[in-house]
Amino acid sequence: MLPQAFLQRMEEQLGEEYPAFLESFNRPRAVGLRANPLKGALPPLPFGLEPVPWARGGYWYDPATRPGLHPWHQAGLYYLQEPSAMAPVTLLDPRPGERVLDLCAAPGGKSTQIAGLMENRGLLVSNEYSPKRAKILSQNLERLGAANALVLNEPVQALADRFPGWFHRVLVDAPCSGEGMFRKEAAALEDWSPELVDMCARRQGEILEAAARLTAPGGRLVYSTCTFSPREDEEAVSAFLEGHREFTPIEPDAPWFVRSAPGCFRLWPHRLRGEGHFAAVLEKAGGEAEAPEPEPPARFPREAEDFLRELGILLPPGKALAFGDTWYWAPEALPRLRGLKVLRPGLELGTCRNGRFLPAHALALWLKEAASLQELTLEDTARYLEGQTLPTTCRGWTLVRAQGYSIGWAKASGGVLKNHYPKGLRIRR
Repeated sequence: MLPQAFLQRMEEQLGEEYPAFLESFNRPRAVGLRANPLKGALPPLPFGLEPVPWARGGYWYDPATRPGLHPWHQAGLYYLQEPSAMAPVTLLDPRPGERVLDLCAAPGGKSTQIAGLMENRGLLVSNEYSPKRAKILSQNLERLGAANALVLNEPVQALADRFPGWFHRVLVDAPCSGEGMFRKEAAALEDWSPELVDMCARRQGEILEAAARLTAPGGRLVYSTCTFSPREDEEAVSAFLEGHREFTPIEPDAPWFVRSAPGCFRLWPHRLRGEGHFAAVLEKAGGEAEAPEPEPPARFPREAEDFLRELGILLPPGKALAFGDTWYWAPEALPRLRGLKVLRPGLELGTCRNGRFLPAHALALWLKEAASLQELTLEDTARYLEGQTLPTTCRGWTLVRAQGYSIGWAKASGGVLKNHYPKGLRIRR
């Protein structure tokens, strides 16, 4: 049952639209997925898709088709995402080659959307304060083949001190009271109270202060929530603009959303097929900012070079980094990382041990081709995802693909593929 205090406020807020808003809670939830352009040209997806007009590659799907169980989900061909939640990145409009920050990034829906629009060019910094949620964020970026993402686990103020005025685009998808998720998440309804709204608004103000410092002169800042509360939305933006005259609300073309204040847009569940969302689009006055010191490259180990050459793998422009025995291929714009809590500084390549190179699962998900390649049928794909061995004519390290899309590694010897699909991801039937 919806809280009475919430209902009373919504009736005052919506006026004559209030009955339609209430009725939206009785409709089935709209579910969506977003196709991943980093995987190249995609096949027709068999999920009863209808395009979401406000998000490139976004679709509503038929929930009976259960796309999360298809092998292409493990291959990263798409990300399951609530349709309204795709809107803030559309308004952010990230471009290839830019420096982009997703400040409150877990579980990764918006970061993976940004990565796709950046085409793995430039630098995406995805930050999450919660260590547990930061790990999930890193895994989702890996699954979708994002090679240009630096995943951090830092307080927002620490990032503002480290990288002032450096990001062309900053997204703040702020922790909020979650009113737009009442239909989707029972916990959001159980936890809600007027006091929670006030607490969230105070925290959002602190995050916005850090975001203002992080945005480059001439850059774009998008602030979004999944709540209906004006205290956390329009009023939060108004208070921010009062204290930051260097920012101006801007009005991108967004015919699908309701303009609620200068630069502010709402997605209402009674007006479209999705849950509640809010976003504000702000631009910082021009000027120049000093760039941070870059991370120096490391010398690439011979074992890794031999592996890449034997498999015919060509890496994009970037630089090698080592974290212990694990090697990464990082974007050229990667700043110095000393003192930061880093989960992933780019594309994980693999580990060097005892003169041998063990390729990372992330590298397989990023690849599309390799000199040694095993194409699996749908039946054999299910066996592979369970961790079973398979027959082969290949030799050595082999890239495994499911109906044309990479899903992992295997090592071939004596006519058998030894399965290297990560044990923590294996499917049990």
